[in-house]
Amino acid sequence: MLELEHGFRVVDVNARLDPDEQSIAARGREISPERLERELHQAGVVRAVVSPGAQRVEGSYLRPNNAVARMSVDRPFLAFARINGPRDPSGRASARLRNLTSSRADHHADPGDIEQYAYDDRFHGFSLAPAVDGLPDDETLAMLEDVGLPVFVEGGQAFEPSAVAESLLGRFPVILSSFGGFPLDRGLMDEAIDLLDDHDDLYLDTSFVRYRSVLERALLEHPDRVLFGSGAPETHPNVGVMEILTLDVSEDALAKAFSKNAARVIEALGPGEQ
Repeated sequence: MLELEHGFRVVDVNARLDPDEQSIAARGREISPERLERELHQAGVVRAVVSPGAQRVEGSYLRPNNAVARMSVDRPFLAFARINGPRDPSGRASARLRNLTSSRADHHADPGDIEQYAYDDRFHGFSLAPAVDGLPDDETLAMLEDVGLPVFVEGGQAFEPSAVAESLLGRFPVILSSFGGFPLDRGLMDEAIDLLDDHDDLYLDTSFVRYRSVLERALLEHPDRVLFGSGAPETHPNVGVMEILTLDVSEDALAKAFSKNAARVIEALGPGEQ
């Protein structure tokens, strides 16, 4: 595939790197670190945030996190540690009741894990998929708040923007995937954009947002809060880059979305850190 030529510095805040056959089997898309690096290069992406895919139920993320960190060495990857928790994120009354008595199991991330990841220079933030892995408990969230690193959150119909606001916002920087509307829920995407008015620590990633008007609205109303994410390897990074390039917004807004905004949230994505 030909390399894109667009003249922008592009960083990607949403890529997955599967460290083993178990992860690949769970996600259904095999891609090696070398191929991911090659696809990013084809799209003109100079650096990308990576984290492991879902593990089996009651599986710890310690080993896959460390594997992703190792695979990121000498590559244009920044590892985010994936974490899990015992709480049901659904928001149903029954879930709220269960959450009152929920407690961490051995495979759940605890405050010590958060502190260890935060002060390990191989990791630059955290990745959380509540619909798959549950929400951390209060003690673990408090440690996330103490360390202050950005947390990439997979939102969508199973964990709506309102639930993100209720459980996570106001504590640490949150990068909400797919404008909070995966898969293709325009109403939830608009709801997430509305949240930007009241939450300075919320940022939206562009992966799998296929509505041009939604992307343009966010970039016009909140040009400092939109971060490019490709969603690789589920989609080729070229697709996401081309969608942003074709928007009817200023070059300054494009430059912010492609790299400047991400560098403010994740320091290691800055141009001096390559």
